[in-house]
Amino acid sequence: MRSSNPVFSRRGFSRDNGHASFNAAPQAGAATAGTNPFAQGTAANPYATNPYAQGTQPGAPAPARTDAMTIEDVVTRTAMTLGLVVVAAAIAWWTMPVDEGNLGTAYGVAIGAAIIGFVLSLVNSFKRRPSPPLILLYAAFEGVFLGIVSNIVSVYVAPGAAMQAVLGTMAVFAGVLIAYRTGLIRVTRRFYGFVMAAAIGFMLLMMVNLLFAVFGGGDGLGFRSGTLGIIFGIVAIVIGACILALNFKQVEDGIAYGAPREEAWLAAFGLTVTLVWIYIEMLRLVAILSGDD
Repeated sequence: MRSSNPVFSRRGFSRDNGHASFNAAPQAGAATAGTNPFAQGTAANPYATNPYAQGTQPGAPAPARTDAMTIEDVVTRTAMTLGLVVVAAAIAWWTMPVDEGNLGTAYGVAIGAAIIGFVLSLVNSFKRRPSPPLILLYAAFEGVFLGIVSNIVSVYVAPGAAMQAVLGTMAVFAGVLIAYRTGLIRVTRRFYGFVMAAAIGFMLLMMVNLLFAVFGGGDGLGFRSGTLGIIFGIVAIVIGACILALNFKQVEDGIAYGAPREEAWLAAFGLTVTLVWIYIEMLRLVAILSGDD
């Protein structure tokens, strides 16, 4: 089980690579070879060998594991990660002035925090084993970025925008969770492929828009303002909601297949990245709508 966020995913979902397949939901008593990629002693189980043990040959048997991941593990670690984002954002909001005299400094700190957070997200995504300190460090820097940006938007563009974005993000999370649990959203291999293609295409388009903005000035191709900005903001939120469904599926499969407890940190990381994405797009959408009033 790994993060399904479009930039940060480094493992697929097919049984061919030893991870849970979207097309093979676990059934009661189905922990057998060929159906449960996490089952001990099966050829398809990535944890049947110990790739991390020092001084052992590749493929050496892993020690018996009794610390399988549970939903409580995922909830606890996600609460820790998101809680740190909120705390860091609140501290940055109240300690970093965004008046006209300090606006440039605030922007600089926000951009620096965003860059460090992005680098940490890549590091966390490509590490062979989850690193709780690095995941929490990512959350802290991401919180600093969100706190400053939210404060700037609330002061200069749309008072109350941050709270509206928070409520919107919570609504999306609750809506996707309910739809997923009731079966309205079914995460299949085709769904996964469509979402990933849409997310990668969207980000490439935004990168092109950013390049035009940097070298041509203004808002680039205009994808982030006016009517186009509203349309692309809604599309981004919908993509984020779909990625959230992928996160829920990974958590469900990881628990059902007996993934090790440390994988709960990756689940928390994936959920945090997705919710940050949705919040940023919500904040941007609120700002655009307020500017059009």
